[in-house]
Amino acid sequence: MVSSDWRKRLQALNIAPCGELMPLSGGDSAQVWQLHTDRGRVVVKQDDPVRLMGEADGLRALRGAGTSLIVPEVLGIDDDMLIMEALGAISGSSRADQQLGEGLRQLHAVSDRTHGWEQDNACGPTPQDNTPCSDGRVFQRERRLLPLGKACAEKGLLRKNALERLIRIAEDLESWLPNVRPSLVHGDLWSGNVLYTREGPAIIDPAIYRHYPEVDLAMLTLFGSLSAAFFEAYWDGNRPDDWPRREGVFQLYPLLNHLLLFGAGYRGAVERRIDELG
Repeated sequence: MVSSDWRKRLQALNIAPCGELMPLSGGDSAQVWQLHTDRGRVVVKQDDPVRLMGEADGLRALRGAGTSLIVPEVLGIDDDMLIMEALGAISGSSRADQQLGEGLRQLHAVSDRTHGWEQDNACGPTPQDNTPCSDGRVFQRERRLLPLGKACAEKGLLRKNALERLIRIAEDLESWLPNVRPSLVHGDLWSGNVLYTREGPAIIDPAIYRHYPEVDLAMLTLFGSLSAAFFEAYWDGNRPDDWPRREGVFQLYPLLNHLLLFGAGYRGAVERRIDELG
């Protein structure tokens, strides 16, 4: 629970509360509230300070990308408390799906020379190693698939044979996946981190880095469905021929993360994906 001096902490950030904290449904480890203030409605999030610093950094980078996507403004951060602009969500539509596709295409057009990010962050509660790397295949293997696969195996969640096949898949990336100039990606873009507002689609709770743009698409299709309007707007006629294979590979990391966090209920999904790719 947020400390009893939360009002003073907010006032020190030049945010004056105009009511009481109202609980919202949060993530796996964070506590989240909504609050009316002199700066409008805000969201107050309490979590590990390092994770919150990574989230704030990601939100600022996404806003700075200059896309049509709505990203909440970071209003202040104080140790284990992050204060953000609150967004009003409405129901989605085919037009909103098209806008989401266009916005993600704009986001992924923002690129740089190396895969990774200037600092580590977290995907949910799981620490995420973003040490920069010039080759995307190496980054995916050494920073994503193998660390999570080995962590799951060490906890007895991934059987030896499945880990061995995962390692072979990771070591084979160079045989079919070209290296690319890395795109700015949200990093944890499941459907719960997409909101539809009156101003357009919004994205929240990033685990930001630079990598293959398909990591965001694979996360969206893993835990939800995307309309034809989304894909038409996103691909704009340039859908890669090997998208189904990329989708499968880039779904392994979030599946492994769910196996690590939530246990053996995700083992079957991980092993099915390994079977499909192996």
